Amino acid sequence: MASQPHPYLRLLRLDKPIGILLLLWPTMWGLWFAAEGIPPLVILLIFIAGVVLMRSAGCAINDFADRRFDAHVERTQSRPLATGEVTPREALLLAGGLSLLAFILILPLNKLVVLLSLPALLLAASYPFTKRFLAIPQAYLGMAFGFGVPMAYAAVRNEVPFEAWLLLAANLFWSVAYDTEYAMVDRPDDLKIGIKTSAITFGKLDIAAIAFCYIASLLLLAYTGLRVGLGPVFYLGLTVAAGIGIYHLWLIRNREQAACFKAFLHNTWFGFAIFAGLSLDYFLRS
Repeated sequence: MASQPHPYLRLLRLDKPIGILLLLWPTMWGLWFAAEGIPPLVILLIFIAGVVLMRSAGCAINDFADRRFDAHVERTQSRPLATGEVTPREALLLAGGLSLLAFILILPLNKLVVLLSLPALLLAASYPFTKRFLAIPQAYLGMAFGFGVPMAYAAVRNEVPFEAWLLLAANLFWSVAYDTEYAMVDRPDDLKIGIKTSAITFGKLDIAAIAFCYIASLLLLAYTGLRVGLGPVFYLGLTVAAGIGIYHLWLIRNREQAACFKAFLHNTWFGFAIFAGLSLDYFLRS
């Protein structure tokens, strides 16, 4: 295994940090909301490391699930499993090993975090296979990518209040928005090979659906902020995020593949804007 480092880096997408960031931002939202400011350093470091490990494990299991499809999609045909540089067994071993490391990381935390890690693992491992039968697998991805939020609350407070599920729902809508932009890039190939995606399901309403998902995500975040008494700086962050969402809608207006992919990549700034407003609001109040 050590003789093929480069294919492994590509398999785990460690050369493409966008997935780590899209998983990191909702986790950071959850930590900051739960702690009402900066969370304990040990918990913060555990969750950051867990994000990297679980995103990498998710990529390995995703490519294992899609190994018979990726060779037929222009954007994915050079992935290590599609080219034979990495075997399915190696991919499963990497996914299992990284998931085990992530589980070991949370063992010093309370029992509720450990219990919540089980559905989190199930969501992450099963998501790649939902593209065979779910019309909008991106919603399932939103659940998987957002499950760090209830785990964050559990780690900080040893409970999962209603606000945690609001944040999870906000991330679900955001995930559908950005992953539909991503799916618009592959739509011609996905139609040929029979994979289900939100871009195919929404059809001509894809841009309207993305706009709705951005709005729903921001409204849920605004309501969460209202429930916990956040101030104008948080809402300024949401306003900036709304502007970023409008920019994405402008990018994808003609459904050009390169522009859709650019919009997808730019979503890290949407998540960052929300986190910046949230963290700065708490900082100014401390």
